[in-house]
Amino acid sequence: MMQDRMIYGCMRLGGGWDREPYGAADVSHAQAVVEAVLEAGITAFDHADIYRHGKAEAVFGEILARAPGLRQRITLQTKCGIRVADGDAPGTYDLRGHSIVQRVEESLTRLRTDYLDTLLLHRPDPLAVPEDVATALTSLHRQGLVRQFGVSNMSAAQIARLQKPFELPLIANQLEMSLYRRDWLEAEILVNTPGAAELGFPLGTVEYCRANSVRLQAWGPLAQGRYTDRPETEADRATAALVRRLAERKGTTAETIVLWWLQSHPAAIVPVIGTSRPDRIRACGDGAGKPELSHEEWYQLWITARGANLP
Repeated sequence: MMQDRMIYGCMRLGGGWDREPYGAADVSHAQAVVEAVLEAGITAFDHADIYRHGKAEAVFGEILARAPGLRQRITLQTKCGIRVADGDAPGTYDLRGHSIVQRVEESLTRLRTDYLDTLLLHRPDPLAVPEDVATALTSLHRQGLVRQFGVSNMSAAQIARLQKPFELPLIANQLEMSLYRRDWLEAEILVNTPGAAELGFPLGTVEYCRANSVRLQAWGPLAQGRYTDRPETEADRATAALVRRLAERKGTTAETIVLWWLQSHPAAIVPVIGTSRPDRIRACGDGAGKPELSHEEWYQLWITARGANLP
């Protein structure tokens, strides 16, 4: 999976965020989405056990069951570690070893597959014991249930602590990253400026990932359409206009320009697109190729989206 230039995020598949069973219409919708994703040249799919209370995985598993040979053409990634609120019980994080194993087994059943290409630990659990986590992940790997591992929403220090007792490399870190959510980038250039204190992003995370071959995956890369069809601020509108001009100049789509901005970073960021609209999925298709933004165009997009010059 780590060689893919884009991943499709399956969070919108499976019906509503409730515990009602999915129906035939949900399967048909998911089928149309998967077909559009494959037509766009994307063959990597991202799940999480909590998406639609497991229905996203279950619907996808039904599609796999109906299409012999499809599993061999794609890569599957899922996440575990979040327990959603249930009745009076609040939502929590859970990276206990036995819980990780149980959640993976449940995901495999829903997805109707014998193995995962990648498992990501969804959120940091302050009560997690790294040695316990490492034992669970090692067992999953030795059983052939998971081929490789990574994390999501974690800092450099958190990744390093999990990696220390674990012999296999953690190969991915999925973070919210986009032309709008730029704190991962701003943290680097605001060092030694007053603005640094306003950022919550842990400086050094991107650098750690690059130095240790941890591939960055970007969730929310299209910024919910902020620079394509739903600008909200004056800076958004100026950026959307620039995105359109660049798209026209390069013979591609606005969505692709926004994705190319991420992909042009030397960290080789992999966007995880989550739209369920087939037309918009197809509009992202050129993102599967090599980005075609110049150094000047990349900076022009960044500065316009900032609404202010660099320090």
